[in-house]
Amino acid sequence: MVVLIGVYFGSGRLQWFDPALAGYLAGVLLAVFATVYRYLLWLRRPPTAKLNERGWEAFRASGRRTRNAVGLVGLVGTNLLAQGFIRRRSFVRWTAHQLVFWGCVLAAAVTFPLTFGWLHFESVGQMGSDYRTYIFNVGTVSFDSTSLAGFLFFHLLNVAAFLVIAGVIVFLYRRLRDPGALAVERSGDFLALAGLFGVSITGLFLTASSLWLEGRFYSFLNNLHALTVILGLLYIPFGKLFHIFQRPANLGIHYYRDLARSGPQQDCSRCGEPYASELQVGDLKEVLPRVGFDYTDDRGDNWQDTCPACRRKAVTLAQTARVGGFG
Repeated sequence: MVVLIGVYFGSGRLQWFDPALAGYLAGVLLAVFATVYRYLLWLRRPPTAKLNERGWEAFRASGRRTRNAVGLVGLVGTNLLAQGFIRRRSFVRWTAHQLVFWGCVLAAAVTFPLTFGWLHFESVGQMGSDYRTYIFNVGTVSFDSTSLAGFLFFHLLNVAAFLVIAGVIVFLYRRLRDPGALAVERSGDFLALAGLFGVSITGLFLTASSLWLEGRFYSFLNNLHALTVILGLLYIPFGKLFHIFQRPANLGIHYYRDLARSGPQQDCSRCGEPYASELQVGDLKEVLPRVGFDYTDDRGDNWQDTCPACRRKAVTLAQTARVGGFG
């Protein structure tokens, strides 16, 4: 409903809404509904709900709000835009993510406003090549369609398509040659890449038909492109691309971790050394039984009260005793 209201008023009560894009709008509406529905269900899962609760608590913690608000800008830049955490793992993987990420951002910045009727172009003056960009029916920049700026304006989606295709190729190169990627490969990984490639290449086919084929096959290619876009939008809530909406929630973990570090620490019940915060250990004891992992024994001792090193030692001793000792 929010999207429909935005389309109605943002397009000047449908004055600038293009009926030819109604299919795309239907796909967007279904994707928005499914994405929001799945996101709300995801937030209700015990681990996610606890992290979401703790993240907001840490962000609004007394005496830390100003610092957290300023730090949020840096986290958005380093984690969401620059994706530095991926570069620390692999430069090739980071390059592929950046190409696909910025290609999709550019495509969304053009496609959705056009589909909703929020963005349109009008011819101005007597030259026939001069256009003005209107956003929410407010005139903004003017440009000459025969200039370099005009070429880029009318081919932004092609630029986005080339970025995405380049990123997909890098992803495929890594996934087909890297032993670590091959070991954890799943069919859904290739499905997401195939969808991104399909949307991009069919969009380029439309430009090729217009520029070099005198419009031949345009109707078929237009329908093919619309089908791939709509299927791609519907795939987002149910496939790997859903992490687009999950990733921003990860920012709360940084505040949760900082708050936990500043609080009391949990000492290991075996060696007595601190190994984690009391806040995190307490949350683990609360959440794990709710998802089927209760590590409390008959005496009331909990496995979470021991540090990782002591856990490994305990497992080794138990396995050794099981096979008859070290001898």
